[in-house]
Amino acid sequence: MGSKRNVDMSANSDVVKVVADASGNAPSESVTATTEETTAVVKKRRSTAGRSKRYLAGRSQVDRTKAYDVFAAIELVKRLSYTKFDGTITADVVVREADTQIQLTFPHSTGKVLRVAIASDEIIADIAAGKIEFDVLISPPAFIAKLAKYARTLGPKGLMPNPKNGTITDKPEVKKKELESGATLLKAEKKQAVMHVILGKVSMETKDLVENTQALIIALDTRALRLTLSASMSPGVRVQIS
Repeated sequence: MGSKRNVDMSANSDVVKVVADASGNAPSESVTATTEETTAVVKKRRSTAGRSKRYLAGRSQVDRTKAYDVFAAIELVKRLSYTKFDGTITADVVVREADTQIQLTFPHSTGKVLRVAIASDEIIADIAAGKIEFDVLISPPAFIAKLAKYARTLGPKGLMPNPKNGTITDKPEVKKKELESGATLLKAEKKQAVMHVILGKVSMETKDLVENTQALIIALDTRALRLTLSASMSPGVRVQIS
């Protein structure tokens, strides 16, 4: 009879990990290689689990080992988008810092209408009642003390006025007009250094989508580490950013 080996299945029921034989010896190289192959297969199965045939067919057309130039990436995403409606093209950007914030005016409309509110007693009453119907909240300095009470409600949603992005100002009406005319406040997620930025619709001219993407890359400059484009229903396509 051969020596018995200890088997660890606590971490994952799909992956059998050989720890050591009964004498305490480490597993052989052949066993280690087999384990690594099994782990790779399981990971591959998980990455495609639940994906539709259309998604997988589209994914097979993307070279995941390279970054595409902006024009080629936009063209590929548009071609691989398989929604019946006019899908939205989004850039998912990995940035250096989780608190990254920038203001950007895209050269072409992204199709998103920004709802901008100015802090007032009425707005504060709405917030207290759980009624939040704005994407950006601008506040005169005098109202910040009143808004502080609702920081736990507004903060996680990225709605608390902040001097870094200019949403605390003595001229809230001017700022509101500026934002409604096309200026966009872009913020990374609270707990992750990732931005999700809407660039436009699949039906837009490729040229316009390219120029919006290039404007984003220029605005982020060295703060961007990785940028991936995708439509509402399409695989992601990595883009060259340098």
